Amino acid sequence: MPASQADFTADYIIVGAGSAGCVLANRLSADGRHRVLLLEAGPRDRSLWIHLPIGYGKTMFHPVYNWGFHTDPQPHMNDRRVYWPRGRGLGGSSSINGLIFIRGQREDYDRWAAAGNKGWGWDDVLPYFQRSLFSTSDIGAKHELMEAIIDAARERGIRSTSDFNGGDQEGAGYYQLFTKNGWRSSSATSYLRPVEGRSNLKVETDAHATGVVFEGTRAVGVRYRQGNVQRQARAAREVILSAGALQSPQLLQLSGVGPGPLLQSFGIPVVKNLQGVGENLQDHLQLRVMYKCTKPITTNDDLRFLHRKILIGAQWLFTRTGPLAIGINQGGLFTRALPESTTPDVQFHFATLSAELAGAKPHAWPGFTMSVCQLRPESRGTVRIRSADALEAPSMQPNYLSADLDRRCAVAGVRLARSLAATNALQPYVAEEYRPGAPVQSDEDLLEFARNHGATIFHPSGTCKMGADPMAVVDDQLRVRGLSGLRVVDCSIMPTLVSGNTHAPVVMIAERASDLILEDAR
Repeated sequence: MPASQADFTADYIIVGAGSAGCVLANRLSADGRHRVLLLEAGPRDRSLWIHLPIGYGKTMFHPVYNWGFHTDPQPHMNDRRVYWPRGRGLGGSSSINGLIFIRGQREDYDRWAAAGNKGWGWDDVLPYFQRSLFSTSDIGAKHELMEAIIDAARERGIRSTSDFNGGDQEGAGYYQLFTKNGWRSSSATSYLRPVEGRSNLKVETDAHATGVVFEGTRAVGVRYRQGNVQRQARAAREVILSAGALQSPQLLQLSGVGPGPLLQSFGIPVVKNLQGVGENLQDHLQLRVMYKCTKPITTNDDLRFLHRKILIGAQWLFTRTGPLAIGINQGGLFTRALPESTTPDVQFHFATLSAELAGAKPHAWPGFTMSVCQLRPESRGTVRIRSADALEAPSMQPNYLSADLDRRCAVAGVRLARSLAATNALQPYVAEEYRPGAPVQSDEDLLEFARNHGATIFHPSGTCKMGADPMAVVDDQLRVRGLSGLRVVDCSIMPTLVSGNTHAPVVMIAERASDLILEDAR
């Protein structure tokens, strides 16, 4: 593609203005030497519900700011299709996520390094976590119900903690949130908005990438659709895919990079036969154990009475605190549910709220939720294109509960939630177990509950994995193997899923990637 035929020419083209893309746009344009083009398929992040933490519930099914994907039918979950929300617009999923700041465990990253990824051990990545531009906040006011849950954990031998990121992750306590002065702190607000005035940075929204342009085995540009117009941009140095674990592999496959037989079945010329593109899909499966509460002290109650809505609205307006500033999950717990685990293998998200689905309308009674997920699932799945049409969502098959370890951990996690509810500390607040419900007792019945009600906790990862083995898609510099001028920088490069929420680790990945890219430029 000659430069004369391109709508834009830049040194770096970044596809996706999400958790990683906004970081890259900031760092790569910082010294003014490089022209950077950031392409985002969605709109600008103008909605109040994006920026107000409790707006999580309003964006969960939003037709504009959410891709609203569904998985393929899940063979180990009674053929259910699971709803997968993903952010669409500036900030990506960081504009609609649950705001929780978790780095993961030291062992997660040391495991990456041990798999042949030099420079990705815990001691290597910690400085990149620490240089993040994000604002995080502690939850100020304590909640009566959350205090009872922390006391319940203590009864079960789980210590309380004020910092899940301080070294030893195990414990129960309040989460730190990606908020500042009562507002959401997304990648767009923290990294992109302060630098959008740079003359060498161009941000194009409503620009849906449809393919990477190659000259031989070198990536030289990106095709994208903006409105009803097909455009092309040329990259003098590199194309960087930051479209996430679902759309980065999709874009590679559409561009001729991936499993040869799959591409040929849709008439796509093979640029590079890389069997690992779209493989290794991992996600945290969420099991939501819900209780009716004996006291009207829950967020359900705040949102169902007009006078309570006025009170929490005024609290946020005048003090930037309270339920509107927190979102959904106030606290959490990391611990070991399986006897063979040496570090925490489950994470709880505690919400002083209950609803049929995460982000749906709260129940019309006082309720709270203990959501538990397995931290390091062994089930593996795939992302594969369904056609050569870039606007058609790919096949998403996480294969939840296909591994025996995952099934055992699901049952153990629900039993652990029930053991917390049965403590002296929490019993005064439990009117009844709403779901799974008292009749569900045997391991098989609990597993059936997981099959019927398990849902994503929004952490799909691993589909362009970093490594040295034949299924690795990128090397430890995040360069796509066998090609030049092309990198992937997002959660798809994770060889194995981190032990916790993925937003902070993705920002770390982008911070480290920016150094790698600029070192190559020098």
